[in-house]
Amino acid sequence: MPYREDEVRELRDNKVRQVLGLLAPIWLVKDDFRPREDAVLFALVFQDPTYGWMERHYKYDAFNDVLYMMGWRLLDEEEIGAILETEPLIPGGLAVHVPNAPANRYNDVTHNAR
Repeated sequence: MPYREDEVRELRDNKVRQVLGLLAPIWLVKDDFRPREDAVLFALVFQDPTYGWMERHYKYDAFNDVLYMMGWRLLDEEEIGAILETEPLIPGGLAVHVPNAPANRYNDVTHNAR
């Protein structure tokens, strides 16, 4: 039995909170329901602690409960200003530190051996 559009979006929102919640606030900027696939194609905007403001494209497959990253691009100041004036999908403070982000890893192998 196919999923309803509101069910798919609710499942997607829960998966996004689970996977990307540490990066809140997160804005939903594109949203395209695919009823034949029980899926949603969408884009999120957030401030990545390593790369800065970015727009990431995703596909959420409701049948398998899987979130696929489909690509990303960095945003310029003009784009960010317009987005920040809208309500975020997931509210929160700006991300300061995300565990396991490349910028937070040690380059010295002996440091981890202590």
